[in-house]
Amino acid sequence: MYLEIITPDESVFEGEVDSAIFPGSDGSFQILNDHAPLVSSVGKGDVKIVRQQENKPEEIHFSIDGGVVEVLNNKILVLAESIGE
Repeated sequence: MYLEIITPDESVFEGEVDSAIFPGSDGSFQILNDHAPLVSSVGKGDVKIVRQQENKPEEIHFSIDGGVVEVLNNKILVLAESIGE
C-alpha cells in the first residue's frame, strides 16, 4: 500500500509500505493492506512504518504533533500538524 505523510511545510514521506502504526486519540492503531476506508484523528506520538528494503524489513519512525489520517483503496494519507524532533 502507498503512504504519504505531509505537513503544511513539506512532504515528509512517500512510498510503498507493509504496515503503519499511528498514535490514536484512544491508543495506537495499525493499518495493513486492504484496510477498510477510515478517517481518524491522530495524536501526538510516534508513527512506525514497516516496509521491505532489499528483501529485508525496515522500520522508519516519525514523531508527529497530531493530525488526521485517511485510508482509502490501499492509500494512506497523513496530514500532520508538524514533525517533532
